[in-house]
Amino acid sequence: MKASDVKKANVIEHEGTVYQVRDIERSSPTARGGNVTFRFTLYSIPGGRKFDLSLRADDDLKEVDLARRPANFSYMDGDAFVFMDNEDYTQYTLGPEVVGDNAGYIVEGVEGYYVQVIDDAPVGLQVPTSVTLTVVDTAPELKGASATKRTKPAKLNTGIEIQVPEYITNDEKVWVNTLTGEFAGRA
Repeated sequence: MKASDVKKANVIEHEGTVYQVRDIERSSPTARGGNVTFRFTLYSIPGGRKFDLSLRADDDLKEVDLARRPANFSYMDGDAFVFMDNEDYTQYTLGPEVVGDNAGYIVEGVEGYYVQVIDDAPVGLQVPTSVTLTVVDTAPELKGASATKRTKPAKLNTGIEIQVPEYITNDEKVWVNTLTGEFAGRA
C-alpha cells in the first residue's frame, strides 16, 4: 500500500517491526515539483514504543492484518497470562513481555479484554478503560485532619499501588482508570 493510502489505526510493518498508526501529518511542498511527505506517529505492537516515520506519498508500506479477539482472563501459567477467546474458545498464552504494564489490570470475571492477533499469534493485549480492584493495604483514615481533599497510597489485589482518597479503607473495591493508572471512584 502507498504511504498516501495509510489511515489512522492501520497496522503496518516497517523494517521487520509491526506498528499501529496513531497520527498522520501531511506536508505539501511550497516549490513546484516538490514531493508531498507524510509523517507517521507509530506505536509498536507489542510494547507500545513510539516511532516517527517520514515517507513520500508514493513510498510502499506493507499492511498487516491485525485481529482483535474479545477474550476473558482464565488463569496464570507460571508468569504467563492465559486468555480464552469469547467466541471460539481458543486459548491465548501471553507472556509478561506482551502484557507489559497492563499486568496490574488483569482480573478474572471482567469483560472488555481484547487479544491482538497477527497470523494466529497473540502480539498484544488491550485492557478495558477501567477495572474494579480491591484495596489490600492502606493507612487508616486520619479523623478531623482537614477539609481538603488529600490522598494516600493504597496497594491493590493485583500488586499495583495507586493514590486513593483518605476515606478509602482496606478490603474496599475501587475503580481504577487503566489509561492513567489513577483512582476513578468506589465500586
